[in-house]
Amino acid sequence: MSTRTAEPTAAGAAAPWTPDELTDRLRAVSAERYHDRHPFNVRMHEGDLTPEEVRRWIVNRFHYQRHIPVKDALILAKFDDPALRRGWLRRIRDHDGERDGEGGIERWLRLGEAAGLAREELQDASRVLPGVRLAVDGYVNFCRLRPALDAVAASLTELSAPDLMRTRIAAFERHYPWIDTAGLDYFRTRVGQGSRDGREALALVLSWARTREEQERAVAALAFKCDVLWSLLDAVDRGPGGAE
Repeated sequence: MSTRTAEPTAAGAAAPWTPDELTDRLRAVSAERYHDRHPFNVRMHEGDLTPEEVRRWIVNRFHYQRHIPVKDALILAKFDDPALRRGWLRRIRDHDGERDGEGGIERWLRLGEAAGLAREELQDASRVLPGVRLAVDGYVNFCRLRPALDAVAASLTELSAPDLMRTRIAAFERHYPWIDTAGLDYFRTRVGQGSRDGREALALVLSWARTREEQERAVAALAFKCDVLWSLLDAVDRGPGGAE
């Protein structure tokens, strides 16, 4: 990351970072705070989770998955440009599918089935842990209430998602052979989708965040999203009855 210190502007505000400097700061947040470092994810990828823990994660992570198109619809509604709305709409289709039986939510349900969970068990919101519910509600409300820049910047965890998906696929194939590998299609699909979505969102943030205040908001929004994902895993790691 560049160490150049920005000079104050005539008005007393710090000068904006260059696009490369802002990109470095955003990537640093993701590198330092993304949930791939969470102890639960580490144990998952080292093959140390029990079947019960894997299933608990699948059930609770589904609560997040099913809200992805909801938060994307809230973001889309902030755009004045039809071209931007059309582009962001693709994210909703990626998860909801073009028709029944398609999309990321459907693939997550199939992951649950491959792990021995009935669809009804994933769709039963009463099984969602309180900490997971609070984390997901916090993210959805952030996208509802904050400006488009902040909401789009929060999605930049996609910059780290493809590598996590590759790691997860290899870990599941190696350590959890009791899960049918066909159930891993969600992770396989997200490698390409996440790379594309991350590039597109980063381009928007670099275009919109022109002042230092806007750039710092973008960095803070990404840090917030990392905290959401970390908090979700905190709740799953503690499990039912754990301190919230």
